Amino acid sequence: MTDKLTGQHLIAGEWHASTKTFESTGLDGESFDVSSGGAAEVDRAAKAADEAYRTYGWTSRETRANFLDKIADCIEARGEAITKAGMAETGLPEGRLNGERGRTTGQLRLFADHIRKGEYLDRRHAEAQPDRQPAPRPDLRLMQRPMGPVAVFGASNFPLAFSTAGGDTAAALAAGCPVIVKAHPAHPRTGELVARAIAEAIDACGMPAGTFGFIQGETHELGQAMVDHPLVKAAAFTGSLGAGRALYDRCAARPEPIPFYGEFGSINPVFILPGALKERGVQIGEGWAGSLTLGAGQFCTNPGIVFAREGEGLDGFVDAASKAIAASAPQTMLTDSIAASYRKGASTFRQSDNVKELACSEADGRQGGPAIFRASLDTWLTNPALSEEVFGPAGIVVTVPDDTAYSRAAEALAGQLTATVQMEAGDRETARSLLPALERTAGRILFNGFPTGVEVSDAMVHSGPYPATTNFGATSVGTMAIRRFLRPVCYQDMPDALLDGDLRF
Repeated sequence: MTDKLTGQHLIAGEWHASTKTFESTGLDGESFDVSSGGAAEVDRAAKAADEAYRTYGWTSRETRANFLDKIADCIEARGEAITKAGMAETGLPEGRLNGERGRTTGQLRLFADHIRKGEYLDRRHAEAQPDRQPAPRPDLRLMQRPMGPVAVFGASNFPLAFSTAGGDTAAALAAGCPVIVKAHPAHPRTGELVARAIAEAIDACGMPAGTFGFIQGETHELGQAMVDHPLVKAAAFTGSLGAGRALYDRCAARPEPIPFYGEFGSINPVFILPGALKERGVQIGEGWAGSLTLGAGQFCTNPGIVFAREGEGLDGFVDAASKAIAASAPQTMLTDSIAASYRKGASTFRQSDNVKELACSEADGRQGGPAIFRASLDTWLTNPALSEEVFGPAGIVVTVPDDTAYSRAAEALAGQLTATVQMEAGDRETARSLLPALERTAGRILFNGFPTGVEVSDAMVHSGPYPATTNFGATSVGTMAIRRFLRPVCYQDMPDALLDGDLRF
């Protein structure tokens, strides 16, 4: 299938150009003029989405499930073109992009199956008790309902799975909410190809034109206009703490505040307990280096910090990780600015007092060279900069003096997406004592693995206390993500004539 790319916006089922544009140049040297949207485009898209909601929000679950399946089909039909565009724009390799496309279509189909089952509706019925004393009870029916148009912000590091048709979009559409996507300016070609797949699915399934909108742009004003618009009822964002917190504050300051589901960052601590360090120190060191450098470290679950006890096995772990890092070649990062920010973050570690550089791979331009460092727990506790996320393949080993210090370290951490425990049978009591702190700190706790890999399933939690995310009671991965775009509605003494569809239970 061939799509002619235009760099335009999709609003109310039609492609529109803006007078203002920005230039996007891929690694293939091809320049692409992209429309730069603003408040006017957001207003048109929001009004179209609100109009679509009046129909789309009341479609049957089977109708929406078929629509999600069709989107997946249309994306797959463009698979080769999407991968080619993604490689040119992001520098990600073909295998990674093909895998991410599979995750994207898999998410869509997972949500289709999820809503067909209907369990997410959480339907409850308290039957009328007209003879109850001292007062009768009315007939009460409760069901989850879609909240309205949703703004979704594309992510830089996942051009497919967390962008145009990613998990946020899939969950909102499954819930019955029209979606307006702010395309990420780092991959406009990839985003437009996916948007064209969704537009094709809208036509094929007879969905309202405003069910999905797609707005290109590189300005902060565009994002602000999306969360400010009174017809937008929720927003989902994956990105930096600074940009995300500014949008979060705007959502809270609106005359009608709306939920903002933001994912900002995480250093994803790894706790290597003494038995595991002694038995598997070398293996863990090699595994950590591999996880740290996977995808040039540009995963939100990148394990940027390790806590390991001083003593037997530590030298083997450090030597193995250092050798693996030294042998790792620099990788192309998502954008020039991300590469520059990564080098700045790594240099902060390098210039900090009492921090030793263990290994590094030099790089410049858009390349990111991995680096690891070492510090004591006391040094780490007294230098807040060592706890900040460095988006890229940099990590730090923090040595702790005894078993009780593991909990001290965990309690000093800010909110995290993940925490990992490497343990053996003899570490059980130490692990048990560590769990209360980890449960307060992280959304997902792993054992004897590494966090760079998020399984899309009913049981996944991809969130955590602030600043990892803004809502630790939700998740952006897995079917529970649909809850973010629903609200409970209670129907009291509803006439039988109106009890149709999902209300008849």
